[in-house]
Amino acid sequence: MSLNISGRNLDITPAIRDYVKNKIGRIDKHFDNVVDSQVMLSIERLKHTAEVTVRVPGKDIHCAASDENLYAAIDLLADKIDRQVVKYKEKANSHAHEPAKRLEVPAA
Repeated sequence: MSLNISGRNLDITPAIRDYVKNKIGRIDKHFDNVVDSQVMLSIERLKHTAEVTVRVPGKDIHCAASDENLYAAIDLLADKIDRQVVKYKEKANSHAHEPAKRLEVPAA
């Protein structure tokens, strides 16, 4: 998975970069087919925002989280995107129900 981290009104330090890689890297534990991930970190007065767009085959999953602390916003973001990726994986792996013409009809 390629991970692109950028900042708005913020310089991305190596510590922030490593923290984001560790947190967003949890996605690989659940789903191997992630094509690309883009993380945008921004700071406005008292609001720190973290956004991520994860590209998976057939869909882009976007998520955002805000908090007073940047690391807390990244934690919230990682939890949200993790739940969304698991939900996408379950939908992708669920199979259609048995077709009606192949179901057994109970004898009356």
